[in-house]
Amino acid sequence: MVTLAPASTDTLPIVRSVEDLRAQVAAWRGQGGTVALVPTMGALHDGHLALIRRARELADHVVASVFVNPTQFAPHEDFDRYPRDEAGDAAKLASAGCELLYAPTVRGMYPEGFATSISVGGPAEGLCGAFRPQMFGGVALVVTKLFLQALPDVALFGEKDYQQLMVIRRFARDLDIPVRVEGLPTVREADGLAMSSRNAYLTADERARAPELNRALVEAAEALSAGVESGAVLDAVRARLQAAGFGNIDYVELRDAGTLEPVRGVDRPARLLAAAWLGKARLIDNVPVLPR
Repeated sequence: MVTLAPASTDTLPIVRSVEDLRAQVAAWRGQGGTVALVPTMGALHDGHLALIRRARELADHVVASVFVNPTQFAPHEDFDRYPRDEAGDAAKLASAGCELLYAPTVRGMYPEGFATSISVGGPAEGLCGAFRPQMFGGVALVVTKLFLQALPDVALFGEKDYQQLMVIRRFARDLDIPVRVEGLPTVREADGLAMSSRNAYLTADERARAPELNRALVEAAEALSAGVESGAVLDAVRARLQAAGFGNIDYVELRDAGTLEPVRGVDRPARLLAAAWLGKARLIDNVPVLPR
């Protein structure tokens, strides 16, 4: 029997154990239904809800998970202060058509004696993998567990975290996990800033400056498509961000859109990716770059 913890909205059931999650998924499958999973760390915004709405189009039933995953945070990072609002998240998920919230505890996900890790390479190398070396091993571990716990037909992730999306697709193929991994274009604020839970860290002044990241990348992508030399374009993006008041610029790089291998020109679809600090917020963004 599935034990449901009542959501504060009284509209969205919440399960916290693998057994209850699997029981509900099995009930749906027993009726011939397909299942979509939307993994999240909570503090939901319209980008997450777009994933839920797309999931409704791709499957008969939709499960969202909310779990702030400690294995992808380094000790000096923001695990403890990462925004959390389960009641608000449950209400938003219900409004978008989600049918079940899976919200495990840290102890439930990583019980005492847990001793397994996953090592990832390929698309995990460089970019955020160089500046947050613990991140993608932690992402691979938790997402693999979520895939095996929920056994969905399809799982959805946003392209704002483009490198993460490529890493997940790679290890799902490598490990023969029978889940279709679907990416959804980045959802943005009206001024172009990519929606992110960490945008809450921005002060009012920083929030006004933040859209310059996307503007710089969009204009740089146009220049790259037109054949302008990539080194000069990337240098110009860095200079523009510094002039806009950004602090440390972790990277501005041009990569192959499919493999994330470094490229110097645009003779095939590419991706322009950047990560830069603005106050206490590390902002990441990316845009497609297509050959003409």
